Amino acid sequence: MITFDFTFFALAIPAIIFAAISKSGFGSSAAFAAAPILALVLDPAMALGVVLPLLMLVDISSLKPYWAKWHAPSAAALCIGAIPGVALAIWLYQIADPDMLRLLIGAISIGFVAFQLGRARGLIRIAPQPFRPALGAAFGVIAGFTSFISHAGGPPAAIFLLSQNLSKTTFQATTVITFWIINILKAVPYAFLGVFTAETLLAGVYLAPFALLGTWLGVKAHRLIPERLFFALTYVLLTCTGSKLIYDALI
Repeated sequence: MITFDFTFFALAIPAIIFAAISKSGFGSSAAFAAAPILALVLDPAMALGVVLPLLMLVDISSLKPYWAKWHAPSAAALCIGAIPGVALAIWLYQIADPDMLRLLIGAISIGFVAFQLGRARGLIRIAPQPFRPALGAAFGVIAGFTSFISHAGGPPAAIFLLSQNLSKTTFQATTVITFWIINILKAVPYAFLGVFTAETLLAGVYLAPFALLGTWLGVKAHRLIPERLFFALTYVLLTCTGSKLIYDALI
């Protein structure tokens, strides 16, 4: 049950704006932060149900400024790989209890921060690679799985796309079209699994204006705001929320 009180909106509004800014301006890598934040006050499955329609709204709003600027072969490879990844996640979702989902979402959040800090300190290097469809599909499997479980498909997709040495705008456009397709793939099984409810859809109606605001800000921020500043805040948020979710799952 969702209680539409001050606590819910105090967490949900900035989380959705933040996710939309990431998705429309910074390669989607931090867009999944909304789900861990909402999972602090909602059942994890309900948090996923609230966030997905809003992410799909951001997808649609983001398509126009990046239309046809993507690297089509990379997007196709990731989307093809995402199909078995989503199928695997559907199976896991049906046997997982809420605490397992909290643990998975928390672990993915902390893992994302550890990976990004490792890159920043030079401990993890992503060397440029020639385009290989099989490699893109392999990362697509991971992206599809993590996207279904916690809307966290951005990081594995980013690893592959960074290795392709794409320009900033081509990278962003490729993530936009890729996750527009992956989110459509997720929506149907979410509906059959009962992830969407009347309450999650009502929450989406309340939060939709903030998703659109974040989309507009993200397109502007893509050109104006240093990525380091944006992701520094992301790391702090995900470390705190991921740690809290893991703690709640284990106690």
